[in-house]
Amino acid sequence: MIQGLPEMLKKDFDITFENVDLLDEAFTQASYVNEHRDQNLKFYERIEFLGDAVLQLIVSEYIYKRYPKLPQGRLTRLRAAMVNEKSFSTFARGCHFNEYIRLGKGEERANARNRDSLLCDIFESFVGALYLDQGKQAVEQFCHQVIFPKLDTGMFDDFFDHKTELQEIAQEDGPVSIDYELVDEYGPDNDRIFKVAVYVDKKEFGIGEGHSKKEAEQKAAQQALTHFSDHNMNLL
Repeated sequence: MIQGLPEMLKKDFDITFENVDLLDEAFTQASYVNEHRDQNLKFYERIEFLGDAVLQLIVSEYIYKRYPKLPQGRLTRLRAAMVNEKSFSTFARGCHFNEYIRLGKGEERANARNRDSLLCDIFESFVGALYLDQGKQAVEQFCHQVIFPKLDTGMFDDFFDHKTELQEIAQEDGPVSIDYELVDEYGPDNDRIFKVAVYVDKKEFGIGEGHSKKEAEQKAAQQALTHFSDHNMNLL
């Protein structure tokens, strides 16, 4: 058993494995197995294969339901932004998974536990182990703790063009005017903050701030989309 790992999972995520051998396998690299052949250990790659498929399914299902207006192509691009090495390695670090990986001595000296590719693999293998141990619902709960909140905190904002989204949805039933107005700017010259309001048919629907007018307009459009959604207008 990997020291401290079960306790961390219980404390941080309320997860308790029934089969801790699966958990150990998910956090063990081949280099460690090669150096401990007498222990008959397994390494993570087979479970990683399963975890990758499980994450693809659960993320796909979540964004499909959350964004009912997004067409197939944009859903595919959003999933790609969420399900990739950069995202998964970030999640793994946030979960402190890098502290618990079992590595061979050479990989340890090479600082492999902080390598994005390995952290991505470990995140996927953990999900695969969790799925085998407790099923899809447990993985969904974990994703609601670790992955899905990042949609609200802006981790994937680069994917969204909120201005285009607002235009497409606001004009779904016919043409309307959408205007952005700079209402304020403040701060020193080298760190100006711009404040922009967005008007739909001359009614204010959102205000955003940013270090450029473009960023502020995107934030205003994002707030407008949230406003519409809160009023049950079937938007994002």
